Amino acid sequence: MATIAVLGTLDSKGEEHAFVAALIARHGHKPLLIDVGTGGPATVQPDITREQVAAAIGLDLATLMAKKDRGACVVAMTHAAPALVSKLASDGRIHGIISLGGGGGTAIGTAAMRALPLGFPKLMVSTLAAGNVAPYLGTKDITMMPSIADVAGLNRLSRVIFTRAAGAICGMVDAEPQVGAAKPLIVASQFGNTTTCVTEAKKVLEAAGYEVLVFAATGTGGRIMESVIESGIVAGVLDVTTTEWADELVGGVLNAGSERMDAAAKANIPVVVAPGCLDMVNFGEMSSVPAKFAGRNFYIHNPQITLMRTTADECRQLGEIVAKKANAYSAGTAIMIPRRAISVISAAGQPFHDAAADTALFDALKSNAQVPVQEFDLAINDKEFAQACAYKLIELIGCRS
Repeated sequence: MATIAVLGTLDSKGEEHAFVAALIARHGHKPLLIDVGTGGPATVQPDITREQVAAAIGLDLATLMAKKDRGACVVAMTHAAPALVSKLASDGRIHGIISLGGGGGTAIGTAAMRALPLGFPKLMVSTLAAGNVAPYLGTKDITMMPSIADVAGLNRLSRVIFTRAAGAICGMVDAEPQVGAAKPLIVASQFGNTTTCVTEAKKVLEAAGYEVLVFAATGTGGRIMESVIESGIVAGVLDVTTTEWADELVGGVLNAGSERMDAAAKANIPVVVAPGCLDMVNFGEMSSVPAKFAGRNFYIHNPQITLMRTTADECRQLGEIVAKKANAYSAGTAIMIPRRAISVISAAGQPFHDAAADTALFDALKSNAQVPVQEFDLAINDKEFAQACAYKLIELIGCRS
């Protein structure tokens, strides 16, 4: 029998969570009611009290609640609930989690879910599910289900929604993923302008017995890739598309944050790095480009995406950043430089060809790197370069065996 955590503010939403818990029991699973409320007393008896939740991080809940600051209480529970459910999951005491809520309940519920590993069943029934849920999901596989009406008691509509939600989380827990034979996993970063490179490298890696998981270097994709690397399930990283750092440095819309390229150092796994698409910064449609960039070299990728060429000074800074990140890798690393082009449109005769900017990038990589650097008189999407990257990663992984 699987145990499913039913987490929520049981002072104001106790009736709804108790209803879902009863349905979970009817499906043959054991519900575990967890109270994260900080208002009045719980309206139903929880299996884990709010005081026990707070104790997960050593929080004096009584003192905090005495201040009657709802915002501070919600923030505190967004720290305590993740600590509790993470421990429950790692101890094998829960096998899925569901929560129902409005703004505060969604903040607490999804914070707890983000602390759980990828693949762990997570369902949030929320009044906010129809809006921008990116801040609530982070890099985790949280399923958001619209509550339609507010989570405010049981009625003919909410009973239907909550019944379906209970069935959904039970179905997720019951489902047995078929992942096939366990092969060592490699993650790779890719953009449209480096697809040919990654596709060819993937063939080589798969022929060598690896499974390759490709992430789009779109900001969110990079953050998710970092999360997967940090999870400890990855054998090596083919980070040939480091373009998100251009957006982070210059102010584009596809940045992945300052921790991009940090996870591999923490996971202590081999990495092959290339300066793929560091020639471009991403914006939305042309009218969305900040006025301060007037006069720069732009390329209309499509009506919704405008690319801006990085300057020589920006490329120098990017080379320093990427080299510094690579220097932190201690499990085997190589920086691979394709001198003829770092994207489709940076090749000779293409809109973003800028020999001075590329030279600044390559020189900064070489002068700041404390790890091996290999240069190739090739473009990033040339078959030979892609194969060289793949074989180098295989070599680095083999050195650890």
